Amino acid sequence: MSTTSKSAGASGPGASSVVPKKTINLALQGGGAHGAFGWGVMDKFLEDGRIDIEGLSATSAGSMNAVVYAYGKLKGNDGARQALHDFWKAISDAGQKFAMPRMPWDIGVQKENPLQDLMKSMLSVISPYQMNPMNYNPLREVLEQQVDFEELDRSRGTKLFICATNVRTGKARIFHTEEVTADVVLASACLPQVFQAVEIEGEHYWDGGYMGNPVLYPLFYHTDSRDVVILHINPIERPGLPTTSSDIANRLNEITFNSSLIKELRAVYFVQKLLDDGWIKEEHRDKLKYALIHSLRADVAMSDLSSASKMSSDWKFLTMLRDRGRALATEWLKHNFDALGVRSTVDLKREFL
Repeated sequence: MSTTSKSAGASGPGASSVVPKKTINLALQGGGAHGAFGWGVMDKFLEDGRIDIEGLSATSAGSMNAVVYAYGKLKGNDGARQALHDFWKAISDAGQKFAMPRMPWDIGVQKENPLQDLMKSMLSVISPYQMNPMNYNPLREVLEQQVDFEELDRSRGTKLFICATNVRTGKARIFHTEEVTADVVLASACLPQVFQAVEIEGEHYWDGGYMGNPVLYPLFYHTDSRDVVILHINPIERPGLPTTSSDIANRLNEITFNSSLIKELRAVYFVQKLLDDGWIKEEHRDKLKYALIHSLRADVAMSDLSSASKMSSDWKFLTMLRDRGRALATEWLKHNFDALGVRSTVDLKREFL
């Protein structure tokens, strides 16, 4: 493989035939460039080799990771790892054409850039229909170069559930594997202040994170695995009170893009309680799936990064996020792999009620 530094290496514990593989569903949050953190988690899972992914429910940058993974997986685990590496490198290369100049005093990509503040101010008064009337989106070119969507359509190895928000109805639209195109992925990642809404079959769509970041219910209805592993890109908890305008905006962004997921997790707990306490008649119990919930939370790993860094395409920054994701996945596998298929590793009542 030609993947870089820490993402390459010898096979993990899964190299031993003694340890059976376990099948999970993976739910991927969006977060712009912070999606490279998700790349790292998936890269470690693939390298480890003990986990198979049946279904992927994803939003925004998570959708890009999901689609690239599914396409690369047609060539096995190494193919998926290579595809993810190549996609993020292409994102970095494309992004450098539009990157804002760094300030002399800005020594870290996580710092706010005055030019980014200026751009935010412009976006608040000028719509993308005015600023970008030709509707150019560099992500389209990268996606179409990195993923053969016709070949992906013929694959049934990984079940995809890509979420976008219908502008007219305000409802989430879930696109299944056979429906996924470059337009669908771009719709799932369409921030309305930055890009024009994406039209699909006469309807217009914005970023899926407004209604599901990501949605979980397709994984309950359309997969066999009971295990749902959620990758939280946006910190749920953050210490300290934000007092600057940028910190306040950053925290509001995190809360907004976590709210729909937290509400759905409360519903999952309600179903679990119905089953645990015997409130469902025996003849109806098999109609409900008892989901086992697990999560990898980036609260600590991403706590030093602001929302401004979600726009960074710097390769060193992206690979740093990848390595943080790999490190978190390594620890998570160490402490939670044995629980897969057996029990939840998240206390939903304590964490979300």
